[in-house]
Amino acid sequence: MHAPPAPDRSLGLLPEPLQQRPALALVLLCLLLWLPGFFALPPTDRDEARFAQASRQMVESGDYVRIRFGQEDRNKKPAGIHWAQAASVHAVEALHLGTRRDIWVYRLPSFLGALAAVLATWHWGRGIVGRRAAFLGAAMLASCLVLVAEARIAKTDAALLGTTAAAMGLFAQAYLRPGRFTAAQAAAFWLLLGLGVLLKGPIGPMVALLAGITLAVADRGAPWFRALRPLWGLPLMVAAAAPWFIAIGIATEGRFFAEAVGGDMLSKVGSGEEKHWGPPGFYLLTFGIAAFPAAWIVLAALPTAWRERHSPPIRFLLAWIVPSWLVFEAVQTKLPHYTMPMFPALMLLGAAWAMDPLRRPPPRWLQFLGLLALLGVAGGLALGALAAPFWLNRILLPAAVLAVPLAAVLGFVLWRVARRGEWGRAALAGVLLAIPLYAAVLEGVVPRLTPLWIAPRLAALLEERAPGLAPGQFGITGYSEPSVLFMTSGETRMLRTGGDAARFLAAAPGRVVAVGDRAETDFRKEAAGLALAPEEVGTVTGFNYTRGRWVTLLLYRVRHG
Repeated sequence: MHAPPAPDRSLGLLPEPLQQRPALALVLLCLLLWLPGFFALPPTDRDEARFAQASRQMVESGDYVRIRFGQEDRNKKPAGIHWAQAASVHAVEALHLGTRRDIWVYRLPSFLGALAAVLATWHWGRGIVGRRAAFLGAAMLASCLVLVAEARIAKTDAALLGTTAAAMGLFAQAYLRPGRFTAAQAAAFWLLLGLGVLLKGPIGPMVALLAGITLAVADRGAPWFRALRPLWGLPLMVAAAAPWFIAIGIATEGRFFAEAVGGDMLSKVGSGEEKHWGPPGFYLLTFGIAAFPAAWIVLAALPTAWRERHSPPIRFLLAWIVPSWLVFEAVQTKLPHYTMPMFPALMLLGAAWAMDPLRRPPPRWLQFLGLLALLGVAGGLALGALAAPFWLNRILLPAAVLAVPLAAVLGFVLWRVARRGEWGRAALAGVLLAIPLYAAVLEGVVPRLTPLWIAPRLAALLEERAPGLAPGQFGITGYSEPSVLFMTSGETRMLRTGGDAARFLAAAPGRVVAVGDRAETDFRKEAAGLALAPEEVGTVTGFNYTRGRWVTLLLYRVRHG
């Protein structure tokens, strides 16, 4: 007789009290992974600043139906995330912990959504892959580079991941144990899909629908379908989202649907919106970056997962992943976070394989490819952290120097542990060793890349040189990034040309205008024609990372009397 294989001791890396309280351990892990940079990172362009500013205008106007950014309607996404961010503002201000001018306040729904996704992966993952593998899969999800980024950005995707992970966890229970699936669980499933619609339209229901169709075809039947109670569940999902959609349709006379569906969603399907085009296979090729440091474990697990596709838990996870992944690969517009709704299932597949003492080793070429991706991303983070401040500021930051040995230790330790075949231990070690690396980069380096943060420096200069300037009295040309509105005012005038800036300055006393260096010639020519003598009161120079070029903004005003 063969001796039974020794159990994987990967959880032995955690202190015993935390092993007894896995939910608490995951919460602490998420805090360690996501808090660095959460408060220190200025508002980022473009999506975060747009979402946060629109939510602030919602709070200040009291209009919780229409979504406005500056002077324009923002008819692209539903209002769910704006309601969550507005609620965050009200709660934080009521507790006197911050104000609506602090960007971190708008990031709280993303943080909580990401946390909900991790806890949902653990909670419902136990019924899919077992307790220990579910814990490891949740920890792997928490450390994924794309989620580490999204948890500290004030937009929809982390919150959507939270609703999708919870809804699909419930779907798994209906699929695997239809006789024990309760009406309350069915109601929660449909309400979560409705909440997902309010966050980002059809993405959440799409993932569930494609998984359901795939399972029904593969199983040649759907005995779980009745357990979901669709006869009243579908109306419940619609009822959760319909009131706002009706209200916004009336308020905008139908423009919201024309612009959101025709202008935003269909343009992403048919063309690479905002220069975010990518070829089919983009997400597969970039998975090693988006899912770092867990990607190599998931890649190693895929051959086994495919061989075991007839196992109901594995079949469900594959149905969750494959059809939606193919849809995102087919869509022309591609961004790294689009495939996040499939990440909980991918991490559970990887963790189940890593924790299985009878697992088959991956092919050597796949193991080499995964390890290469792991080392490449770790090295890229460290070298990027080292090079960016030197290129932008001509300095070496201590945290950037520290990132190099941290990345080297991560790569070396995981390589050694994997060579011994202790894949579960390697997966958890990767999660824990990513903590100091992320902290060094996101807290010690990125917020200190001063040239990148143009809008905060411009707002500080404006406050210093023109204190108490009334809203609507400031205009800017040559730099139109959304962070300017968030850092100044929603009434800041975004001007198209230098001539517009001169006319804006001349139109009323006390106004201030910022003029980009490329628009300065037109500004001065128009100012001369208006017999205007503008006074330069300061400059801000920085690197516009959304356009990839340096810009200098010159602040002007006209003295009277």
